[in-house]
Amino acid sequence: MALASMTGFARASGVAGAYALAFEMRSVNGRGLDMRFRLPAPFDGLEQDLRTRAQKRLARGTVQIGLTIRRESPAGTVRINEQTFLDVAAQAEKLAWMANLAAATVGDLLRVPGILESGPVEPEALDEAARAATFACFDAALEGLIAARHSEGAALKDVVLQQIDAMQRGIAAAEAADAARPAAIKARLRTQIAALMDSADGLDPQRLHQEAALIAARVDIREEIDRFRAHVDAARALVNAAEPVGRKLDFLTQEFVREANTLCSKANDIALTRVGLDLKALVEQFREQIQNIE
Repeated sequence: MALASMTGFARASGVAGAYALAFEMRSVNGRGLDMRFRLPAPFDGLEQDLRTRAQKRLARGTVQIGLTIRRESPAGTVRINEQTFLDVAAQAEKLAWMANLAAATVGDLLRVPGILESGPVEPEALDEAARAATFACFDAALEGLIAARHSEGAALKDVVLQQIDAMQRGIAAAEAADAARPAAIKARLRTQIAALMDSADGLDPQRLHQEAALIAARVDIREEIDRFRAHVDAARALVNAAEPVGRKLDFLTQEFVREANTLCSKANDIALTRVGLDLKALVEQFREQIQNIE
């Protein structure tokens, strides 16, 4: 399975029994998998089955799933209140005879209020064939959503890999800048120690040597460079993995942030500080992109 985004849209239509139906699915970023259904009767009873089908295919994202239906049969029924009809007909016939008038027709009687009754059609229960057709339509929409998420994921993968390459170049630049620092540190310490020796009595040369060693240890970024490079390799492997990796990349980004911050705090010259700030900017861009990865 290729890298997938959490953003996508799909629509599928079909026929289930007396209903024409259409599923629409929209998904956006989410920390976990949050599915929200809108199903009219009588399809609302299928929600749990549909949710289970989707959970097998999706790992993360906020997914809105809506179903619109149109009943193929008439939207309502018309009934004749036969007892009222007969009562009214008998009275009409009696009055017509008494007044020597023409008898009322059936059409005349049907216009009398209360004889014709109408009402909505009750939702028709879904038989096995209708349920199967509904599941097939849902699966088609789900496949479309997954295809849309993978399509965006392919474009997202290219962007993320470019950012990983940029971070790799950045850490190489940090390593190069760090290689030039020992001579500069030694020269600066030599100047500072000489000034101290001229202005103070009783300075212990051995103690000064120890302090110089401590300073060198505090500004050493070798471990940060090694860890950052290892994180870069791990990120590249995750992006090319077959399973959903969004959560792992999110965790790895926290490690990138930690190493970049430490590197900046240890930088004591302009060149390394600039590289560290560039790395922090790259990490932030990387974080924004992976928020959309499943």
